Amino acid sequence: MEQEQRYSERFVIEGGHTLTGEIRPAGNKNAALPILAAVLLSKERVVLHNIPQIRDVGTMLALLTDLGVEIEQLGPHSWALDACQARKTALDADLCREIRASILLAGPLLARFGRVELPPPGGDVIGRRRVDTHLLALRALGAVVEADHQHYNLIAPQGLRGKDIFLDEASVTATENAIMAAVTSPGRTVLQNAASEPHVQDLCGFLRELGAQIDGMGSNRLLIDGVEQLHGGEYTIGPDNIEVGSLIGLAAATGSELFIREAAPEHQRMTRIAFGRLGVTWEVHGQDIYVPAQQSLQVVDDFGGFISKIDDGSWPAFPADLVSIAVVLATQARGTILIHEKMYESRLFFVDKLISMGARIVLCDPHRAVVIGPTRLHGAEMESPDIRAGMALVIAALCAQGSSVIRNIRQIDRGYERLEERLHSLGARIRRENC
Repeated sequence: MEQEQRYSERFVIEGGHTLTGEIRPAGNKNAALPILAAVLLSKERVVLHNIPQIRDVGTMLALLTDLGVEIEQLGPHSWALDACQARKTALDADLCREIRASILLAGPLLARFGRVELPPPGGDVIGRRRVDTHLLALRALGAVVEADHQHYNLIAPQGLRGKDIFLDEASVTATENAIMAAVTSPGRTVLQNAASEPHVQDLCGFLRELGAQIDGMGSNRLLIDGVEQLHGGEYTIGPDNIEVGSLIGLAAATGSELFIREAAPEHQRMTRIAFGRLGVTWEVHGQDIYVPAQQSLQVVDDFGGFISKIDDGSWPAFPADLVSIAVVLATQARGTILIHEKMYESRLFFVDKLISMGARIVLCDPHRAVVIGPTRLHGAEMESPDIRAGMALVIAALCAQGSSVIRNIRQIDRGYERLEERLHSLGARIRRENC
């Protein structure tokens, strides 16, 4: 009943007001989910800190509980987990439909128990999200894979063994699955064309804390020497680099002054370049980011007067999860810019909602949009299609003249912790209410 109630909630936002103050990003969602899955590799107690309070984490904890993991909440963002008594290897189909990250349980379950029954994962509908790279990597380590449209059955009749693997794409979650499967597999695994995003580095740091032997963190070539078993430990997850980028975009688009504390600015270097093409600037003070108020947003043309472009790619390129934020920012910048989303063929479809608010955007095809700004947006009623588009719509509504209603905010809750409370503390006029 509580879950159904949250499904019917919406944000009501009064736009046109600047924000001010300081905010701390939540723990990295995309690190917390694989790290929670990796707890299955240890038979000892593990304590995790800075876990974000978001729906996807709640679903992952429910999946682990269903598998037999004992879980204790120690504080608002701290959890103790003990997988010693875990025995089940078939994942709950209803829970798997809730999140894409359910597939991250394949690697650790296969490594520990030699089998896993995995229903198709859910998550955002932003285009086809293939799982082939996961299955090919696990098969290279020794898994036998049976797959159809209803489920994936993986078994390792001879156990897993280290191998030299070249991934067919630098998939983040496939890299994480391969890492988790390899750390307790005998021999050396060489994982090439691996993803190297901050959350992949966080997972490697956690596993090393538990005794794994991993070299090459932060690069696309990982060397993993399998150990017999992992021990328990304690680990603090880093800040969410996508939330930090979202907050920078929020401040710049609304002309607000924000201090983003403990923001790991080293992870925003490409975002600084991409947002800089829209005239956005900020200052770095140690581990804090300061975004000054009332920035003059102006598209910076390429040399020779050619139209500038923001495009995404695998780390360290501009993150795909910030493309939606960049589109909203572009509506507030003077000039014309091309946004090229290379990775997901449905992510840009949310721009019809911005167009209904008055934005001047030409959607050229599923991957490219031309944005002409600046545009004075006006309030509208709309629905959040996915996590990142939902946050982009919140930013657009805060920029807009008048009131906006955003429905289906359960999608936003999947990735942003208590968003309305934290923004309200900065002066945003935003409230959550039942539809």
